[in-house]
Amino acid sequence: MGPKRDIVGELATAVRAQGLHFGASTHRAEHYFFMNGGRTFPSDVQDPKYASFYGPAHAGITPGKDEKGHPDPAYLDDWLARTTEIVQKYKPEIIYFDWWIEQPEFQPYLKRFAAFYYNDAAARHSTAIINAKNKTFPPGTAIFDIERGVSDTIRPMLWQTDTSVSNKSWGYIEDDTFKSPQTIVWQLADIVSKNGNLLLNVGPRPDGTIPDPIQHILREVGAWLKVNGEGIYGTRPWTVYGEGPTRAAAGSFHDGKDQYTPEDLRFTKKGTNLYAIALAWPTSGTLTIHTTTKQAAPAKDVTLLGSNTKLKWTQDATGLTIHLPQQPIGTLAYTFRIALQP
Repeated sequence: MGPKRDIVGELATAVRAQGLHFGASTHRAEHYFFMNGGRTFPSDVQDPKYASFYGPAHAGITPGKDEKGHPDPAYLDDWLARTTEIVQKYKPEIIYFDWWIEQPEFQPYLKRFAAFYYNDAAARHSTAIINAKNKTFPPGTAIFDIERGVSDTIRPMLWQTDTSVSNKSWGYIEDDTFKSPQTIVWQLADIVSKNGNLLLNVGPRPDGTIPDPIQHILREVGAWLKVNGEGIYGTRPWTVYGEGPTRAAAGSFHDGKDQYTPEDLRFTKKGTNLYAIALAWPTSGTLTIHTTTKQAAPAKDVTLLGSNTKLKWTQDATGLTIHLPQQPIGTLAYTFRIALQP
């Protein structure tokens, strides 16, 4: 339809040519009701010729009030066929599901899809990850996703935040507003400290170009990761996710609202190194990390990533006190590598 091109296939080829991982998303489940507004006025939704495109679009189903009805086997069979076709044609390493597949009628179909997808990937020696919201899959069978929000604790199983660099949309719109690079770095540090991943959406223009404000944000975040990525990539949560007065609210649809202070820290760990990410630069000239003493984690060396300055530090019953350089490294957040004693 439309452009008469296999756009997903072209994207898959282009993404893989850059050495990136290719994922696909599907929102097909909610087509059962999502276009039902088109039943209230003359539109293509009412034309049987386009039923395959729009889905049944059942009239009289009100989102959020009546659970949108109960899809029948014919619709569920169609959903399963379309979803497995994505796997067969494009071999994605990630399948991202939006909401409503948590409805009871989908459960046996989800089981069949997951078995097909994981077995197909295993036969090809490929990665296969399902992202899903709510209580859609049993624990350990998919990655739990929190849309535009975070967890307030360390979750024992890997989880994910999906959000957009844009505040208003997932695609390109005029007069949009965007998260600041600092907000994204704050979110990233908070999420990783709690055993999560950040899936960051970017909405290109129709011609595929990335708007200048978004390019600026991505370059700033990338520059921060070039210096501080050691405390992010390949790390795992520590015994606690952080310390400080600011606690991110759990749940969906309120990300980017937290404001952090120089007392707010987020922790990650890799090998014998503990990473303390200070979300703001202390103006007192020192930073005291109280949790290292509480968790019986004696230090043998402390380094500020990106700095060649030899740091002075002491550790006592109060905590680990670091004497800071006069000038911070960067402006977004600051990562201290703490080599722990055996």
